This record gives sequence, structure tokens and C-alpha cells, in this order.
Amino acid sequence: MYGFLTALLILDCLVLAVAVLLQAGKGGGLAASFGGAGSSPSSLLGSREAGNLLTKASWWTGGIFLGLSFVLYLMSGSDTQTRSILDQPFSAPATQSPPIGAPPPGGTQALPLQPVTPPPAGGRADTGKQP
Repeated sequence: MYGFLTALLILDCLVLAVAVLLQAGKGGGLAASFGGAGSSPSSLLGSREAGNLLTKASWWTGGIFLGLSFVLYLMSGSDTQTRSILDQPFSAPATQSPPIGAPPPGGTQALPLQPVTPPPAGGRADTGKQP
């Protein structure tokens, strides 16, 4: 259903673009009322013309576009709600680390540290023999 409505919206968008681009310019916009080309005192607020087919098509396709966009928004927004981390309740950490030198949890004790002996002078560290 969502894909069908999206395809219908794209088709409506194309028809709306064609209907708007095929219309002739009226020339009675805001620039014309302040002394632009083609302005006259009688057309200060614009002239009322009978709506032709392209004007009616523009209105209808624009309304359909808005309606389909709203329906698709309602369909897509229902399952993808984002939540802020600030809305979640704060909870302190459940466990704390044991103090230094204490045995780790589980009853086993850490092995004692063994002193490290340096290699013999002038020899290699892996065999202890001189070349």
C-alpha cells in the first residue's frame, strides 16, 4: 500500500509540474504593482479571469499532492519513533570495582609477582649463551 501511494504521489508530482509549466505568465505579480512592466492602476489587486483547464488541473493536483504527502507521513511515522537518551531515567552503576590488592570476585587469588632477571651481559636474552 505504501509503495502504491508513493508511486501515485510521484505521478501526481509530474502532472503538477507539467500543468504549472504550461501555464502562461500573468504578469500581475508584486513587481508589477510597484511600477514594473505592464502595470496599470486598474490592475493593482490583479484581475479575475475565468479558470481554464490548466489552472484547475494545478489546483487539483496540488491538493492531491498535499493529501497524499500527509497520508504517507502518517503511515511512515508510526513505527519509527526516535527517543532521546535524556528521556530515560538515570540509574547508578550496579557494581563497583574492588579496591587495589583485594582478591578478584569468584574466590581465586591473584598469582604473586615474580622478579624479572635481566639477561647476561653481552649475551642474547633468549638463550643466555654468547655467540
